Amino acid sequence: MKSPARRRLAGVLTMALAVALPLAAAGQLPAPEKMVLKNGLTVYLLRNADQPLVSVRVLFGGAGTAFDPAGSEGTAGLAAALLTKGAGDLDADGLAEALDFMGASLGFGAAEEYAQLAGDSLAEHFPRLLEIAAACLTSPAFAPAEFEKERSLRIDAIKSAKDNPGAAVRYYFQKAYFGDHPMGHLASGTEASLAGMTVGTVRDFHRGRYRPDRAVAAVVGDVDRAKLRPLLERTLGRMTRPSGPAPATGLPALPRPKGRRLLLVDKPDATQAYFSLGAPGYAMGDPVSAAASAMNTLFGGRFTSWLNSELRIKRGLTYGASSAFRSWAGGGLFTVGSYTKNDKIGEMLDIVFDLLGKGVREGFPAEETESGRNYILGQFPRSLETNASKAAAYVRLAYYKRGFDEYDRYLDEIGRLGPAALKAAAAKLLPLDDLVLVVVGKASEIRPLLAKYGEWQEKRISDPGF
Repeated sequence: MKSPARRRLAGVLTMALAVALPLAAAGQLPAPEKMVLKNGLTVYLLRNADQPLVSVRVLFGGAGTAFDPAGSEGTAGLAAALLTKGAGDLDADGLAEALDFMGASLGFGAAEEYAQLAGDSLAEHFPRLLEIAAACLTSPAFAPAEFEKERSLRIDAIKSAKDNPGAAVRYYFQKAYFGDHPMGHLASGTEASLAGMTVGTVRDFHRGRYRPDRAVAAVVGDVDRAKLRPLLERTLGRMTRPSGPAPATGLPALPRPKGRRLLLVDKPDATQAYFSLGAPGYAMGDPVSAAASAMNTLFGGRFTSWLNSELRIKRGLTYGASSAFRSWAGGGLFTVGSYTKNDKIGEMLDIVFDLLGKGVREGFPAEETESGRNYILGQFPRSLETNASKAAAYVRLAYYKRGFDEYDRYLDEIGRLGPAALKAAAAKLLPLDDLVLVVVGKASEIRPLLAKYGEWQEKRISDPGF
């Protein structure tokens, strides 16, 4: 049963969404106030007194999965998961009960380049939420029992992924594309890396990587600067800079495939084949981003995209097909993925390559370009409707050193795009030859259908690792 505070929070959140709709339609991310705490933590504040809600996000640069210690893949993800499993004078159950009593949420997670704290509460409970968050950051328990429990859950999840080709193909693709590059670190870790990990591994990672001078925070909601500053100083301001030089946060250049790298993973009991295809994308802040977004919307980013229309609606080969871009500081990734019956995987891949070629050769007609523009202009503002989404946007933009008018400029550029810009983006980013393609399925059935695409490396899904 939900606590009264949690039910109240849910009701206020529903009301907040309704109120936010007309505000978000302008596509604005308001300029926040800035403050720097004594420990070096930069905090951005946007006051919104329309609802009694507050959201906080803190991003820790250099604490993501790409910075796992050598031989200890999965450390960043495990450390983040354990931060709410007991801290200060609260054990795991006590911490969960304290949050539930307030109707608040608090969690940590690790992306590739950073880790992030996410907290949301009613305004009246925000001071207590920050106290708990500060305890998680400054005095996490890292209790051996909780460590063993979380590690076991992750090992079980990895084993379960091998029974689910839709999950397995993502693991195999990440390893096939990035190889030994730090971006190839699996957030879950591997069975081998987790088996060799200790509580000390995650404790040392947290101590060295969760630094206030490498972090940026944002608070959005019903709180004013005069009250917030002292509250932050006595909570998040308790984080201290570790002695010694800060660990590096730079990463090697992302790999760029030369030719087609093809991997077939044999799952003998599979009745369907899943594929993931990828090639270089674009880095954060690349001028091509607006055109690439519109191009991808039309190619595979919505239900009526080329991919989904051809593979699902017209051919009935699948229940879904999509493409997406991901961007980081030093580069990006473009991926295409879907699934079908084993005996249809050749037909599906033929269509995918035909559509990639069509995008490069012909681009997108003016009518489709206009449709893609309108889709983004209608959908994007909804991603900034809530306090939580605004706070997440502030820390991400600050981390990547982008201006807070980034989204306004992005939408302005989207509105000016024509077919020529989309064709240029397609020519630059849609892969034909330099790519990685991973297929998971019953090899004895699909191997003959895949031979025409090139020489395939093969693995068995029962082999250790990915």
